[in-house]
Amino acid sequence: MNQVADILKLAIKAKQQGIDAVLATVVRTEGSAYRRAGAMMLICEDGRSVGMISGGCLEPHIIKRAFWLTRNGANVQVYQTGDDIQYADDGQAQAGARETKSDIYDELDSDLDDADFDELNFGLGCNGRVHVLFERLTTATPLLETIRNVRRTQQPITVATLIRANDYQYQDSISQNSDNFRTGMRINLDEYRSLGSVSALGKTALSSILANTVEELAEYKLSEKNAKYVTVENDKVTTEWLVQRLQPQLRLLICGAGNDVMPLVTMAKLQDWHVTVVDSRAQYATRMRFPQADVVMSLSLDDSEALLKLSNNAAVALMSHSLSQDRARLAILLEHPDTYKYLGQLGPRYRTERLINEISINLSNPTMLEAGIHKLYYPIGYKLGGDGPEALALGIMAEINAVMHNQDAPVNGSYNNVSSIPAVSNDTDANIVQSGV
Repeated sequence: MNQVADILKLAIKAKQQGIDAVLATVVRTEGSAYRRAGAMMLICEDGRSVGMISGGCLEPHIIKRAFWLTRNGANVQVYQTGDDIQYADDGQAQAGARETKSDIYDELDSDLDDADFDELNFGLGCNGRVHVLFERLTTATPLLETIRNVRRTQQPITVATLIRANDYQYQDSISQNSDNFRTGMRINLDEYRSLGSVSALGKTALSSILANTVEELAEYKLSEKNAKYVTVENDKVTTEWLVQRLQPQLRLLICGAGNDVMPLVTMAKLQDWHVTVVDSRAQYATRMRFPQADVVMSLSLDDSEALLKLSNNAAVALMSHSLSQDRARLAILLEHPDTYKYLGQLGPRYRTERLINEISINLSNPTMLEAGIHKLYYPIGYKLGGDGPEALALGIMAEINAVMHNQDAPVNGSYNNVSSIPAVSNDTDANIVQSGV
């Protein structure tokens, strides 16, 4: 479950109410892990919390320990989920194996004794290790503001987060430049690539000691994954980083405001997508009908500029149950296949082919639609079984997720990649889906 929106909302409320909070962020995983690097959880001192960094097994422990762990500043803890916990004669689990000081990333606070380290083996049998960064809200605010800005501008940002500076031979050098080697500090790598300057989120330019390290970090290119664990050895100091591409929300544009759209909006919002619902019929496109959607608007059929703007980098679902609406939207979108990431059309296959025929007959060069037709999924959604709007929404979300994340379909789904434009026909079909919601 992606709860970034909830974390951002709670962080604002906590700040307004003068309540302190701790942000827990997964910065590295080894072996099996439920959440990927970048997953977050926010814990308030009044007991409220949102987000998940595991499948629910680590959260109770983290909620209890978050403020104690951050009493001296940000630090990283390592949680094991192996199956090597020993049991006493009474059947009670014995204390998990403690990590050594070198495994708990607190080099800047070397006075801590063994009592300050958690017993971190949870014995869940998952055989993984999860590295979690803990930081107070004051320290984490620049990151949360950056995420909020990414969501607002729809422009991704690459950020490097310092996990560890672990060359003990040069601790004097590190302590003298503690601001440059502060656990949890973050560098905007895109800013460095464009301006050539080194700065941390929420701070002014740092000293030159990090210049070579940041230069090497800036060379890393993230491909399919949006996060990568990176170790940099630079002269006297070895540092460990999470290089992360902060991505904007996935966007879903639904053209049509019928009742079957409602569960689709709900499922998309559960994944923290940005959802826009449009319809040319103002009586259907209302905030009262779609309170969860980010944008609900009446959009005329001839407003091609607005439609293309809303569909930019989005998944588009055409499901108005209206031939005239679908024809008008489809005509525009098929001519601009590079605008959107996914396009799906509701209704039986022959209905969509009829729409394509009717659109083609008005074009002097029908082949200009080929690229769009090859990108069109119809009937929309995977055939997962079940009946009703909820089952339809589940199939649609499954297909869109697969397409947006470049995954192969696990089951036979909708058709796409049509080899050629269907022949133009003036025939009408008595069984065609009629207009209406």
